[in-house]
Amino acid sequence: MPEEGLPWSTKDQILSYEEMLRLVTILADLGISKVRITGGEPFVRRDLIPFMADLSQVDGIEKINITTNGTAPLKHIEAMKAIGVSAVNLSLDSLDAARFFAITRRNEFDKVWSFYRALLDAEMTTKINAVVMQEHNLDDIIPMAELTLLDNASIRFIEEMPFNGGSKGYQPIEWNYKKILAHIQTKYPDIQRLDDEKSSTSYNYKLLGAEGSFGVIPAYSRSICGTCDRIRLTPKGELKTCLYQNGGFSFRDFMRNGATDDDIRQKFLELFQKRAKTGFEAEQQKTKSNSFESMATIGG
Repeated sequence: MPEEGLPWSTKDQILSYEEMLRLVTILADLGISKVRITGGEPFVRRDLIPFMADLSQVDGIEKINITTNGTAPLKHIEAMKAIGVSAVNLSLDSLDAARFFAITRRNEFDKVWSFYRALLDAEMTTKINAVVMQEHNLDDIIPMAELTLLDNASIRFIEEMPFNGGSKGYQPIEWNYKKILAHIQTKYPDIQRLDDEKSSTSYNYKLLGAEGSFGVIPAYSRSICGTCDRIRLTPKGELKTCLYQNGGFSFRDFMRNGATDDDIRQKFLELFQKRAKTGFEAEQQKTKSNSFESMATIGG
C-alpha cells in the first residue's frame, strides 16, 4: 500500500450491482462460466453477500470465487458457503505481524489469521495469495510453503508486478518463479510436480506428505500467457483483457449512454478479438502511451 494512500472513487464513478449483473449476464451468454470478485477489498461495499447470491442465479455461471484481505466479519464465511462460493483467495503476504504491518500499513494480522483458520474450519476451498517482494517478505516463503504440511490449503507465490504508477516503466525483479521454487528446494529438495489444470495461471507443486499444495504464478515472467482465458472488469467498468494493457474500454459509460444488450455483446466480441497475444505485446502497446498505472489501483 503506498504510504500516501490511494484516491477514493465517488459512488457514481463505480458500477452499481445492477450494472455488474447486466454485464455478467451478457458475458455468461457469450460463454463465461466463472466469476471472481476481487478488488481492492470487495467487502468494503455494502450488500456484497446479496450480490453474490444474485450472481449465483445467473444462467451459465458455474463458479463464483472471491479474493479478500480477510478483515471482513467471520459470519460472511458461512454465508458464502451457503451461496455456493467455490473458493476463497486470501491476500496474505507475510506470516509475521510486523512485516504484515509494514506491507499493508494495517495492524490487522490477527484478524486475517483468524479468517484463514475459519475458512479451513468451514472446509472452504482456500488459497493464500502471497506476492514475493524482495524488500519485504523473503523470509516468509518457506514458512508459507510449510503451512501446506498440515493445512489443506493452496499457497500461491506471485511474482511481483512492479508497476510504479509513473512514466518510468517497470522495474526489473530478481525473484522470478524459478528463483522462488529454487529457494523452497533448498529445504525441501524432493518436491512433487502436480498436473496443472487447463488455463492454470500457476505452476503447481506439493511438499512430500503435505495436506495442501503450493504454486508459483509467473505474473512478471508471463510464461503462461498462451493459456490465459481471463478478462477483468474494474470497479469503474473498464475492460482489461490483460493486466499489462493501458486503460481499457469503459462499459460503464457505454451502458449509461444507452447501449443495448446487443451493443454490449458486440463490443465485448470486438475487444476480445483485439486482445494482445501476450503480456509483452500489451506492455509494448502500453509503453507508447507513456503511462503506467500503479498495481495498487489495478487490483489483485
